[in-house]
Amino acid sequence: MPNRLSKEKSPYLLQHATDPVDWYPWGKEAVVAARTQDKPIYLSIGYSTCHWCHVMESETFSDNAIAAELNTSFVNIKVDREER
Repeated sequence: MPNRLSKEKSPYLLQHATDPVDWYPWGKEAVVAARTQDKPIYLSIGYSTCHWCHVMESETFSDNAIAAELNTSFVNIKVDREER
């Protein structure tokens, strides 16, 4: 199921659009969600050609158990460092 990144234009963010992690792009909506839900922010910054970003994608962010823990405990924000 696509997350909020499916509406983004960044190739890097789009790579994470089908992760089970409930990602937000950087912006006011994410900050408001963190305040409203009283959760800390999990901030992941990367770029499309980063080797270790792809490792995290395949070994962590695509894992349903890890995603469930992230989704329960944090408001998850993904940032493309080449766009910010």
